[in-house]
Amino acid sequence: MKLTRRRLLGTVGGGLAAGTLGIPLAFAQAKEPQVGIVVKIGGIPWFNAMDMGIKKEAPVDKVNAWMVGPTQADAAQQVRAIEDLIARKVDVIGVVPNDSAALEPVLGRAKAAGIKVITHEGPDQKSNDWDFEMTTIEAYGHEHMDLLAKEMGSEGKYIVYVGSLTVPLHNAWADAAIAYQKQTYPKMEMLGDRFGVAESLDESIKTTQDQLRAHPDLKGILTFGSQGPIGAAKVLDDRGKAKSIALVGGFSPGQGQKYVMNGTIRGGYIWNPLVAGQVFVQLASLLAAGKTPTDGMEMVEVGPVKVYPDKRLIQVQKLESLDKANIKRLADLGL
Repeated sequence: MKLTRRRLLGTVGGGLAAGTLGIPLAFAQAKEPQVGIVVKIGGIPWFNAMDMGIKKEAPVDKVNAWMVGPTQADAAQQVRAIEDLIARKVDVIGVVPNDSAALEPVLGRAKAAGIKVITHEGPDQKSNDWDFEMTTIEAYGHEHMDLLAKEMGSEGKYIVYVGSLTVPLHNAWADAAIAYQKQTYPKMEMLGDRFGVAESLDESIKTTQDQLRAHPDLKGILTFGSQGPIGAAKVLDDRGKAKSIALVGGFSPGQGQKYVMNGTIRGGYIWNPLVAGQVFVQLASLLAAGKTPTDGMEMVEVGPVKVYPDKRLIQVQKLESLDKANIKRLADLGL
């Protein structure tokens, strides 16, 4: 008789102790926890790298984890993806939210169904169990504004891009950066309001073209959202404006490496999205096992973390500089 896995399990269930006859304990235990992670948009380098991290960590933590990437940075598509995961009765749902308010009802239903919910880049999400961040809002906003000010000579007019006007963390970073500029660099002036284009290459290109026409005296562009620097850089490079307009922001290193090396992108800061994917999986494994995050616990690739139970926040501080000295190393990691 062929000893299939089903028959092995039947033998164990028929009275033999798990581990006897050389049967691994894993055969007698429950199935691996099921973890679905819904990101803002699929197919762009940032989330491709996160997917790599998810796939790398899943076998280490013995979970079945996968990424769901909507075709557009659209809250409605995220809602549908989460509804599908609820129907599949997964153990944990992870989300990088496009619109925290729009996701509240469906995440509430997930929790009511007994599913653990983890967010990333969602510090104001209410219907979650935990949120984890790879930097503080203030540190990320201030670091970028300091760099922009340095490259602009601390004076002149600048504009701000975010992924969309509903992405919570992008707008929080922008708030921190703008408030810091007003206090620290009074000779700098933000033009108009922020533009919600930085998760779309095409929209970042079009907006940069429009703003160059509208403001010939523009001296800086600050962008939060991985496609913003790339789209803006393409326009500045094509029009010979790289030396006169300082462009600063976070992006996927492989996508923006050439623009850093030729000086079109002056720099920026990111955390490693591959590592964020690994943290998602490690945290999901912890919650699926019924455990609670604790202050000072070690997490993959980042070391000890700060845990704030009252905020349901796991805080990491691990930024990478996107400068000429560091960009190739990051790009060579596949980012």
